[in-house]
Parts: sequence; C-alpha cells; structure tokens
Amino acid sequence: MIRLRGLSKLYATEEIETAALRDVDLAITEGEYVTVMGPSGCGKSTLLNILGLIDEPSSGEFLFMGEEMSRATERQRAKVRKENIGFVFQSFNLIDELTVYENIELPLLYLGWAPEDRKARVEDVMEQMEISARARHFPQQLSGGQQQRAAVSRAIVARPRLILADEPTGNLDSVHGEEVIRLIGELHAAGTTIVMVTHSPEYARVGDRTVRLRDGQIVSEAEGAGVD
Repeated sequence: MIRLRGLSKLYATEEIETAALRDVDLAITEGEYVTVMGPSGCGKSTLLNILGLIDEPSSGEFLFMGEEMSRATERQRAKVRKENIGFVFQSFNLIDELTVYENIELPLLYLGWAPEDRKARVEDVMEQMEISARARHFPQQLSGGQQQRAAVSRAIVARPRLILADEPTGNLDSVHGEEVIRLIGELHAAGTTIVMVTHSPEYARVGDRTVRLRDGQIVSEAEGAGVD
C-alpha cells in the first residue's frame, strides 16, 4: 500500500535548515497495523502528515497504492486523501458548531454522497461506536472518551483503506485510552490498514510492527504482539 524510498523533509528559514525526516525507507502492506514511536521532535507527526497527504516531502519517493505522490498536485493529493484515508487526532479536532451527527457526516458531504445514503451510513457507524444517544449533542457536551468515539466514527464513516492515528489516547485517562485502542484494533481486524503514533510501549505492542524514529531517521523495526 505504502512505499517510501529515501524520503526527506526539510524546513528552512533564512537562518537555518532543519531536517524533520532524513532518507526514510519504509514499506507498509495493506491490512497491516504499524505503530510509530520515538522522542518528541523525532519526526513522527511529520511522517504521519506526509503519509496522510497533508504535507509533501522535500525529496525521495512516496508511492501510495502504486501511485507516485511526492510530485502530485494538491488537487490530486486531496482526491486520494478523501477517498482513502481517515484521521484520528490526539485533540479530537471535532467542529464545535456541529453536532456529533454532523461531524461524522462531514466526510460523506465532501465525497458527494446522497442524503439517504449519508443518513444510513452515519447511523450505522454511530451504532457501531455506541454513540447514537449523543447524535444531537455538541462536542463540548461530551466527555473526552465520547469525543474520541465521535472522532473515530468520523474517521471511518467513508470506509477508508488507511487510518492514521496521532497519539489518539494522549488526552484520555487509562480506561478511555484502552477503549480507543480496542476500537482501533477492531478496525484492523476488519481489514483496515492502521498507522498509529504513540508514546506508550504497551499500546505500541498491539500492532503487527513497531517503527522507531530518532532525529528524523528510522533506527529500528520490531514485530509487535498483534491484536488478540
């Protein structure tokens, strides 16, 4: 599904050039669950943003589903992103002015789904995520765990092939954190490819493989325990 070869990302100012990623080689197969670890500032979020087609590399190759994306236009990246990728963020990134239902529905609006199809799909996902009772609530009326359930629902509503999760348990207590990890594990078991950034060695082990970054480079890869 994903192949990076010699991928680098540089951020330059008038005074200094900083390498967020340096000569990264990485392959992720469809249906794999990969966790990414490393100290703060090592390039984890930059890697996730490039995989999610939010940012673009400075050099190197980036193949997504066999297509070269490093030289794609913003319109091309946006199309691939909308049709294939879902995001789960540490800070939830729900829109305060929209209800839970409306937040979850948003990706389907962007994709041009018909109203009756949107309604059926959103209701199905809310039931799956056990958040139907909160459909008409606004994000600020929810607990942290409920907000992350809504965020996961929004990420999966369009049936993406790839879920990118950036510290999805970072703002949650241990109980709700374990719940989110369980939900992500269920998505993986259903065939979705997962790439999750985490600081937790415990949560990293649930994946098929853990990639460790340091100073913008991959320093090790190890098999995980997998999800039961």
